[in-house]
Amino acid sequence: MNIRTLRSPLIKAHDSLYALLDMCVPTLQEQEILVITSKIISLTEGQVVAQKDVPSKKDLVQEQADAYLPLNAFSLTIKNHLLIPAAGIDESNGEDIYILYPQDVQKSAKEIWNYLLNRDQKKEIGVLITDSRTSPLRAGVTGVSLGWCGFKALHNYIGTPDCFGRPLVVTQTNVVDALAASAVFCMGEGNEQTPFALISQAPKVQFSEQSPSSKELENFYLSFEEDLYASLFHESWVFKK
Repeated sequence: MNIRTLRSPLIKAHDSLYALLDMCVPTLQEQEILVITSKIISLTEGQVVAQKDVPSKKDLVQEQADAYLPLNAFSLTIKNHLLIPAAGIDESNGEDIYILYPQDVQKSAKEIWNYLLNRDQKKEIGVLITDSRTSPLRAGVTGVSLGWCGFKALHNYIGTPDCFGRPLVVTQTNVVDALAASAVFCMGEGNEQTPFALISQAPKVQFSEQSPSSKELENFYLSFEEDLYASLFHESWVFKK
């Protein structure tokens, strides 16, 4: 698998996303995946709040989160099917603003995918929108997917044999998060100014000429009834939906 990062100018709120794509992203080749940090989507959508306009970051976090743990000093939240601190709100690389999550990240992925399909006249390309998150009991951050289009999120091993010929029962590879972690590691977390990356020759990627269906999204995002970690979300959590 090859990952190539792409530099950009400093990006500010309400810049044109498609002008940035044309400026920074070369013509995609068949079976390449464009990775974009979600912060770029948020800035170009104007999903920002001036820090002076909110009483506190805690208030903004609770407003933006789908669920939150009030007693947690670090504002542990759930946002867009993801366990993440502070509802993904970011203060880095912005001047006196809070950068929120995109309005509808899956819709954004589909729109960017359609734009690049038409611009580059290709049949099999992908788009992956990413963020960074912490992991329980681990220091540091790793990349994670927020939305994708043009390829399947999971690689299914169910029914295939293991090394001893026994059929696998539950194993699936989370393709989108594996690619996100690899790409974000290369893109960086500081002042690299590489918010885009191109992934090529990635194994286990099944490209699709359709955007993810509602059934595919439902199968990827587990309900609390299905989730192995559901017992962690006890009555202290505040669920808003």
